Amino acid sequence: MKFRKLIASAFVIGRRDFTATVFSKAFLFFLLGPLFPILIGGVFGGIGARVASQAERPVLAFIGSAADADRLEQARTQIDAGNGDAGVVGLQAVKPSGDLAAQTKALLATTKPPVMAVLSGPLDQPHLTGAQDEDQTRQIALLVNTARTVSTIKPVELSVTAIAATSGRTASTQSLTARAAQGLLFVLTLLLAGMLLSQLIEEKSNKVIEVLAAAVPVDAIFLGKLFAMLAMSLVGIAVWATVAVIAVVWFAPGALSGLPAPAIGWPGFIALGIVYFAMCYLLIGAAFLGIGAQASTVREVQTLSMPVTMSQVVIFAIATAGADNLTGKAAIGAAIFPLSSPYAMVARAALSPLWWPHLVALAWQILWVAIILRVASGVFRRSVLKSGGGQKWWRRGKLKSAPVHSE
Repeated sequence: MKFRKLIASAFVIGRRDFTATVFSKAFLFFLLGPLFPILIGGVFGGIGARVASQAERPVLAFIGSAADADRLEQARTQIDAGNGDAGVVGLQAVKPSGDLAAQTKALLATTKPPVMAVLSGPLDQPHLTGAQDEDQTRQIALLVNTARTVSTIKPVELSVTAIAATSGRTASTQSLTARAAQGLLFVLTLLLAGMLLSQLIEEKSNKVIEVLAAAVPVDAIFLGKLFAMLAMSLVGIAVWATVAVIAVVWFAPGALSGLPAPAIGWPGFIALGIVYFAMCYLLIGAAFLGIGAQASTVREVQTLSMPVTMSQVVIFAIATAGADNLTGKAAIGAAIFPLSSPYAMVARAALSPLWWPHLVALAWQILWVAIILRVASGVFRRSVLKSGGGQKWWRRGKLKSAPVHSE
């Protein structure tokens, strides 16, 4: 009966906070905030790609015989096939005509297409003239040396047997999936959980918290506010994920097909990812709510924000330390430590097909959410609501050590 009353009271508090937050004008700016960098990056990336596509690549002009020009073109084709045409110079064959120096000077002044350098002479005695850099010089030297070894024999076609996946490649790609999931979980938690530090400042300054504490248990206040912020965060993530999927499908439809599949499968992995984000938010958010509840002003919250952020970085580092070896001490320790457990377990979902460790981990994390909330609400009740000591925990030592003056 007491538990049912606690849940009902927490639901009332949570519904109040969720409605006041989501249906406010500030929430719209909250949703648009993370989309601005993506939008700006897409706009400038498109402009850069358009400029790059319109810019003509500098070419190498070759003054020599038609046979040598054909061999250079064959060599360039071979290099293109090996390098995917990444940074290979263009080639323009020019017949010799009279004065070589004047012809070279005229070619270097050409802008359509822009001539980077002029290669003249037979391939066994080549001479290069131009303003090329060291890398381009090495590339042209490779082109010439390859052209000198070009054979007239038709190249053979390589017979290929394609395999869907090998064990080594599967392990490597699943490791990338695990680390990407950990990184995404960390970024979302870092972005969203910090807001819990300032959740109780307004109620404390307006004395509303005392009215709420008189009507419902403090545990219900903490539980309701925590789940209200989690629901608000899930709404934001749903909006951002929808925009991201639409953008990927619209601009890069083939990008999603190349994602490496996790060991547990995409449906289970996505479901566990959502659950582990919720548990990570509840665990870290409960601790942040308890810490922020001790602050009375925005300045105190700003003072607490730096160590809180650094603590999240340390927790993330603990979780990523054992991501490659699930049976190692680092991975097991990260899975047991409650605050890093969601990070460690989402990586396990990408690397291992077993389900039972996740059931155990979720039960363990739920237990610690209850413990942290209980401790945080107890400290808040004693130090802030003055049903116990009456002073904040970080000021008690100063007050006790202060000398007492008698008249």
